[in-house]
Amino acid sequence: MLLSRRAPPALPTDFLRWPAAWARPAFRRRLLLGGLLLLALAAWVPSYFAYLQARPGVVLPDPLLAGLPAHDVSVPTFALIYLSIGATLGYLLRRPGLLLHSLWAYLLLHAFRTLTLWLLPLDPPAGLLLLHDPFVDRFLYGGPTPITKDLFFSGHTATLFLLALSVRGRGKRGLLLAATVAVGGLVLVQHTHYTYDVLAAPFFAGLSYWLAGRLVRPATAA
Repeated sequence: MLLSRRAPPALPTDFLRWPAAWARPAFRRRLLLGGLLLLALAAWVPSYFAYLQARPGVVLPDPLLAGLPAHDVSVPTFALIYLSIGATLGYLLRRPGLLLHSLWAYLLLHAFRTLTLWLLPLDPPAGLLLLHDPFVDRFLYGGPTPITKDLFFSGHTATLFLLALSVRGRGKRGLLLAATVAVGGLVLVQHTHYTYDVLAAPFFAGLSYWLAGRLVRPATAA
């Protein structure tokens, strides 16, 4: 008796491989559009932050920061951030469906930040020490004036939380969540953000990831 041949089970959408993903027109369109929007964002951010820096703002009361001595912790902050980004990119590049989802989540996160920064003109907290990020300072902020009014909500904390949402597996996600908590604490130690900026960041990251999932679903659905 001949054994019936069964078709191999379809891969979960999280683990689509590049040939299968690239064969989908919807995937190609969303990936290329997302890449173009990311380049446009990088080109536009310096002028927007220059506008924010020149705009008057208000100083918020923050009891936690008032009792927290300020220290320069730029090195451990960006070591955690860039190690987390590098590890997560290595993971996502092998999973194009998740990569597309995360790309659009990152774009939406910056759309929300653009809106909240415009709606809430703030001056930096008392005791601020500048974070020194050689990549962002040189290629995104630019200009001789340091950017100190990029406040609500914390982009560093939100980005780390978004990375945690982007991976699968309790161990990987747990490490990235620990890095998120650490970075949120470090930017408070540096007094570069209000406590409110850090606490709001996971909410906006989660909302961005959820909305991105709805946007890319037609490109990754099995």
